[in-house]
Amino acid sequence: MLLKIGIDTFGCDHGRSGIGAYVLSLVRNLPQSEHSIDLFGPELDRFTYTSGLDSVSYTGVAVSDSQLAERFWHITGFPSFARKQKYDAALFPSGVRLLPVKFDVPAVTVVQDILSDTWKNSDDGLIANLFKMQLKNVDRIIAASRFIRDDLVNLRIPESRITVIHNGIDTSLFYPRQQSLTEAVLIHPFSIRRPYIIYASRVAYPSKCHVELIKAFAIFKQRTGLPHRLVLAGADGLNAEMVHREVIKSPVASDILLTGYFPHQNLPELYAASDACIFPSAAEGVGLPVLEAMACGIPVACARAGALPEIAGESAIYFDQNNPEEIADAIARIVKVPSGETDTLRNGLIDSGLKWVTNFDWRQSASATLDCVASVVE
Repeated sequence: MLLKIGIDTFGCDHGRSGIGAYVLSLVRNLPQSEHSIDLFGPELDRFTYTSGLDSVSYTGVAVSDSQLAERFWHITGFPSFARKQKYDAALFPSGVRLLPVKFDVPAVTVVQDILSDTWKNSDDGLIANLFKMQLKNVDRIIAASRFIRDDLVNLRIPESRITVIHNGIDTSLFYPRQQSLTEAVLIHPFSIRRPYIIYASRVAYPSKCHVELIKAFAIFKQRTGLPHRLVLAGADGLNAEMVHREVIKSPVASDILLTGYFPHQNLPELYAASDACIFPSAAEGVGLPVLEAMACGIPVACARAGALPEIAGESAIYFDQNNPEEIADAIARIVKVPSGETDTLRNGLIDSGLKWVTNFDWRQSASATLDCVASVVE
């Protein structure tokens, strides 16, 4: 049956967030199909997701660029909009952030967060209850990991309504790059001195465990005397000032760089020139940066928490994210050996990671997502 499917691009920060990157990759990897795909969202994003693509259309919606206005439109304006567009089904990639209360067309939403943590830390019980009601009214939920699926089941969402579809990795963007012997990597607008380790994630306290990593980095430097720097690449999020404060008071503050928002398309160069990816986040529902680093040929050490063991498999070493001493030990184990001697652990992690990421193919993920949306139409 030929369907017209709408894909919501609201809540994607104009392509600058993880959800924005998800929509970009999803749209560019959709299989050839008889279904008609129409993206809808801010008029500002007319070419953000569809540039160079003839297989999808875009419908701009006149809504103020604020979360409150967009949320109000989804509740009051989407039903009539969907009828006007004659959608047979709709996909909402931004999870519960922007969902209608009433669905006049079959709908699927993608959940990439650990909602129990989000709601537990929220002081707005009314909003949390609204989100739960919206989630229970949607026809199907795509969980980006088994960990998220289990979390939703614990929130009393029937498992029969949940489909697990892992995100893919864009290997045309994330792949090993030959590195020169220069002392710095030039990635506009930065010149970052090497060697360095990287943590690419939104700067948020306490869930992302930047503070523990900063303390661990100081221990690592004091123990080893190695010249490495720590690059924290990500836009400021909740309580980011706590992380900035920790950097300022660190005894190795001069070797720590906070980049702020870092364009997704430039991340591969940043990964590839690094010595290692250290990912201490305590509440990760997806953890794509560990796969991105692996795809760039970089060894990974990450927290034994959230979905990270599921996503990284046996291709990373793990640590307790609450223990700076253990994190420092993990860093020391996987950075390059200064003497140039062969490092069996490091090389093994690199080889294993490159093989592991082949399990996360965007073409397969996009095809499964399209099939899931089509399946809710009777």
